Amino acid sequence: MVDVEVLVKDGCHLCERALATTAEACAEYGLEHRTTDITHDGALLAQFAEELPVLRINGAVRDFWTFDPVRLRRLLAEAST
Repeated sequence: MVDVEVLVKDGCHLCERALATTAEACAEYGLEHRTTDITHDGALLAQFAEELPVLRINGAVRDFWTFDPVRLRRLLAEAST
Protein backbone atom coordinates (compact mmCIF):
# COMPACT_ATOMS: atom_id res chain seq x y z
CA MET A 1 0.00 0.00 0.00
CA VAL A 2 1.32 3.43 -0.95
CA ASP A 3 0.42 6.30 1.39
CA VAL A 4 0.18 9.55 -0.59
CA GLU A 5 -0.49 12.67 1.46
CA VAL A 6 -0.60 16.33 0.46
CA LEU A 7 -0.19 18.92 3.21
CA VAL A 8 -2.16 22.10 2.48
CA LYS A 9 -3.78 25.11 4.08
CA ASP A 10 -6.91 27.00 3.11
CA GLY A 11 -6.47 29.76 0.54
CA CYS A 12 -3.23 28.37 -0.90
CA HIS A 13 -3.35 28.64 -4.71
CA LEU A 14 -0.36 26.33 -5.15
CA CYS A 15 -2.16 23.75 -3.01
CA GLU A 16 -5.11 23.65 -5.39
CA ARG A 17 -2.85 22.94 -8.38
CA ALA A 18 -0.84 20.37 -6.45
CA LEU A 19 -4.00 18.52 -5.42
CA ALA A 20 -5.19 18.36 -9.04
CA THR A 21 -1.80 17.05 -10.20
CA THR A 22 -1.72 14.50 -7.39
CA ALA A 23 -5.26 13.29 -8.03
CA GLU A 24 -4.56 12.77 -11.72
CA ALA A 25 -1.28 10.91 -11.14
CA CYS A 26 -2.72 8.75 -8.36
CA ALA A 27 -5.69 7.78 -10.54
CA GLU A 28 -3.29 6.49 -13.19
CA TYR A 29 -1.75 4.13 -10.61
CA GLY A 30 -5.02 3.18 -8.95
CA LEU A 31 -3.96 4.93 -5.75
CA GLU A 32 -5.85 7.08 -3.31
CA HIS A 33 -4.37 10.22 -1.80
CA ARG A 34 -5.31 12.13 1.29
CA THR A 35 -5.22 15.80 2.09
CA THR A 36 -4.13 17.17 5.45
CA ASP A 37 -4.92 20.79 6.31
CA ILE A 38 -2.11 21.88 8.62
CA THR A 39 -3.88 25.04 9.82
CA HIS A 40 -4.91 23.52 13.14
CA ASP A 41 -1.78 21.45 13.77
CA GLY A 42 0.81 23.68 15.39
CA ALA A 43 3.71 21.27 14.86
CA LEU A 44 3.02 20.75 11.15
CA LEU A 45 2.35 24.46 10.65
CA ALA A 46 5.67 25.37 12.26
CA GLN A 47 7.53 22.78 10.21
CA PHE A 48 5.95 23.32 6.78
CA ALA A 49 4.34 26.80 6.68
CA GLU A 50 6.90 28.14 4.19
CA GLU A 51 6.93 25.05 1.92
CA LEU A 52 3.24 24.41 1.18
CA PRO A 53 1.98 22.37 -0.47
CA VAL A 54 4.06 19.39 0.62
CA LEU A 55 3.92 15.92 -0.90
CA ARG A 56 4.63 12.99 1.40
CA ILE A 57 4.83 9.46 0.09
CA ASN A 58 4.92 6.75 2.74
CA GLY A 59 5.68 9.45 5.30
CA ALA A 60 8.72 10.90 3.52
CA VAL A 61 8.69 14.43 2.09
CA ARG A 62 9.16 14.02 -1.65
CA ASP A 63 8.23 17.44 -3.06
CA PHE A 64 6.94 20.89 -2.15
CA TRP A 65 5.63 24.13 -3.69
CA THR A 66 5.04 22.98 -7.29
CA PHE A 67 4.61 19.29 -8.07
CA ASP A 68 6.09 18.25 -11.40
CA PRO A 69 3.70 15.69 -12.95
CA VAL A 70 6.50 13.63 -14.54
CA ARG A 71 8.49 13.49 -11.30
CA LEU A 72 5.34 12.64 -9.33
CA ARG A 73 4.54 9.73 -11.63
CA ARG A 74 8.10 8.44 -11.28
CA LEU A 75 7.89 8.68 -7.48
CA LEU A 76 4.58 6.83 -7.46
CA ALA A 77 5.95 4.13 -9.77
CA GLU A 78 8.97 3.65 -7.48
CA ALA A 79 6.78 3.50 -4.37
CA SER A 80 4.41 1.00 -6.01
CA THR A 81 7.09 -1.59 -6.71
